[in-house]
Amino acid sequence: MGGRLTLWARAIRRDALAVYLAARDPRTPWPVRLLALCVAAYAFSPIDLVPDFIPVLGLLDDLLIVPLGLLAVVRLTPPERMAEHRVAASAMLERPVSRAAAAAIVAIWLLALALAAAGAAALLRNPAS
Repeated sequence: MGGRLTLWARAIRRDALAVYLAARDPRTPWPVRLLALCVAAYAFSPIDLVPDFIPVLGLLDDLLIVPLGLLAVVRLTPPERMAEHRVAASAMLERPVSRAAAAAIVAIWLLALALAAAGAAALLRNPAS
């Protein structure tokens, strides 16, 4: 059961990326591109239509909306084009993750936080009259 669920989750992730690639492909019909863009944006967005803290409904939207949206785009996209995007998405997901880039991004955020804290402390020490 756990292995099948893992495979399903990987397929959803790959298809979400493939749908995003289909949305950017000018050969895809524009109504399908628009739907694909909406589905990909919802799939990758941290903001949900129904927040996850709402019991049952919060998780149910992730289990229904994303797969049904992906299914709709996959069925509306020409099969050969979807196969092409799935291959590209698989290749993109297999690329190694850059730990140096992740460390640089974290360092930039920490620096921004430190500068904001220093600015707030300076404002609190010397309030404008």
